[in-house]
Amino acid sequence: MDTLKDKVAIVTGASSGIGAGIVKELLQSGMKVVGLARRKAKVEEIGKNYEGKLFAIETDVTIVEDVVNAFSWTEENVGPVYVLVNNAGVSYMSPIDEANVEKFKQVLNTNILALTVCTKEAVKSMKANKIEGFIINISSVFGHYQAAFPGVSIYTTSKFGVTAFSESIRRELAAAGSKIKITNLSPGLVESEMSQGALHMFPYLKSEDIASGVKYIITQPPDVNVAELTLRPVAETH
Repeated sequence: MDTLKDKVAIVTGASSGIGAGIVKELLQSGMKVVGLARRKAKVEEIGKNYEGKLFAIETDVTIVEDVVNAFSWTEENVGPVYVLVNNAGVSYMSPIDEANVEKFKQVLNTNILALTVCTKEAVKSMKANKIEGFIINISSVFGHYQAAFPGVSIYTTSKFGVTAFSESIRRELAAAGSKIKITNLSPGLVESEMSQGALHMFPYLKSEDIASGVKYIITQPPDVNVAELTLRPVAETH
């Protein structure tokens, strides 16, 4: 789509799953896509035979310096960010009395704190360059209700946090007169490395489905902000 051609997108967690699907969709639209992930080589494999251009940066989003450097490099070498997709996330399942606290920290650092730092850097860039861009936070249906099975307390906590942060920042920017658009995108179960153990038990979405949702969000008219988008597989009951 011509309105997206050569505009800059940053996608976190870009090496596989939902992130890789989103990268492909944006490249197909002719965008310049900066993929952030710890596995840089896997990101680089994605970008072949597309209209857009892919830039891979080895980044641990839980390290603030890595994030700041990635955004600075992007603005200096590719251009100011127009779309940020905060997709990086991890899961951990355990009964609370048996939980590994370090794993809890990893979930919160990745799913919440890293997302807020990336959002901060994107908003700074968009404001400085007068860009009415998009920030899309990948949450979950578990960011809206409690899961029907045990052991996912820290994951659901993190996704409730993403949902709350998205709406809070949307209101904050709106109150300041900003036209930066914030979306909380909440999928049901999606096929990915993280979800392999559950795919035989429940209906699930493909990464391409979430990527189509992202494309829908960023191609709305300028006065439309898709504040919440929920995508669920047909026949999902949990």
